[in-house]
Amino acid sequence: MPETTETTILAAAKKVFIKKGYAGARMQAIADEAGINKAMLHYYYRSKEKLFRVVFEQAMMGLIPKLDEALSGNGSVVEKLEKVVRAYVAHIQENEHLPLFVLHEIAQNRIEFIASMKSKAARFPNFPQFFMQIIQEQEAGKIRAILPVHLLLNILGMVVFPFIAKPVFCNVIEIPEADFDSLMKDRADVIVDFMKNALTP
Repeated sequence: MPETTETTILAAAKKVFIKKGYAGARMQAIADEAGINKAMLHYYYRSKEKLFRVVFEQAMMGLIPKLDEALSGNGSVVEKLEKVVRAYVAHIQENEHLPLFVLHEIAQNRIEFIASMKSKAARFPNFPQFFMQIIQEQEAGKIRAILPVHLLLNILGMVVFPFIAKPVFCNVIEIPEADFDSLMKDRADVIVDFMKNALTP
């Protein structure tokens, strides 16, 4: 398969999935966006679901090395979490569809999604080791006591939820999309500042 053709198809699919969602996306629309005919699209990707999975996994697995780099090596818990936040926010800004893709997979293909993630577990950051560092710094009085899982869930929620809720903010609360995107540019700084204050003993 020519790499340029695959890249074009995946980029087109990403645009259509973001604009229409999984349910509203049509293979013909993806073919039109890619500038190819539908028969050629089906030659490369026989179903919308398969194409969706490829686009999703490409975006998802692009995030993992960034998180691994942020949590590896030296650095305090706060320093590592700051790297995680900045890497995560930047990645979602480049791949705004990712949170909705995850929700779709959990809702529609939960068993397959979990199996897929488990098969890639070796590429994930060493979370148990990081959890141990959190506990050690808590015991040393360097950061406030909080269950490591709660800490990561809090950060994940602060990073991901605004992007999931974007349609509500823009269409119901009527915040202009340009203004919302401008807010998201400052999102990492806001989360990091909140996190540092929350963890200060």
